[in-house]
Amino acid sequence: MENSLTITMEATHSLNFLIYIQNIFLNKTRSKSDLKFPYMPAECQLREDFDVRFRDLWNDISERIADDPSQDQSILIEERNLFYQTLFTENEDSLLEFDLIYKSFGAWWRSLAGGFAVEICMGETLDKVYRGLADLLLEKGIKPRKNLYLNLIYDQCLLADAEPSSYYATLSIEDGFMRYKEIPGRLLHSID
Repeated sequence: MENSLTITMEATHSLNFLIYIQNIFLNKTRSKSDLKFPYMPAECQLREDFDVRFRDLWNDISERIADDPSQDQSILIEERNLFYQTLFTENEDSLLEFDLIYKSFGAWWRSLAGGFAVEICMGETLDKVYRGLADLLLEKGIKPRKNLYLNLIYDQCLLADAEPSSYYATLSIEDGFMRYKEIPGRLLHSID
C-alpha cells in the first residue's frame, strides 16, 4: 500500500475571530502578567452566558467549515452580525465596541503578522505531522477516503471542544510547537 494522504491546511478567518473574542473575554479575569492577545483596555459588554454561547457558536461554525471549507471567509464577512448577536449584549455601545473589535481583527489578520504568519509558522511542523500521520496510516493499513482539512488558529480554544471530527481538525500554533508529536495520533481518529 502506498501513501495516499492529502492534507489541506488553512488559517481560518472565522474561528480565529472567535479566538480573538475569546481572549478579550478571558482577559477580564486574568492577571496583567497572563494576558492573551488582543488586550483591549476598555470593558466589553459581553453576554452573561458568554462561555456557553461561545461554545455553541464555535461548534456551529466548525461544523459548517468542516462541511464546506470555502464558507469560512463568507461567514466572517456576510454573517458578522451572528458574532455580535450571539456574544455581545445588544445595545448601541456594545455595537460600537464590536465594530472596533471587528476592524482591529481585520487589520491584524490581513497584515503579515496575522493569517499569513499563522500559516507560515506552522509549515515545518505540519510537514512533521504529515509524515507522522502518513506513517501511522500505512502501519495500520488505512487508506484515506478523502482530503484531511486542517484549520489553523493562532491561540488555544479554551472555551469549546476543538477535537478532530471526520476529516477535519483545528490546530493551534501552541499545538504545533508544544504537542506536535501527539498530533498524528489525534488526527488518526478523524480518518474513518
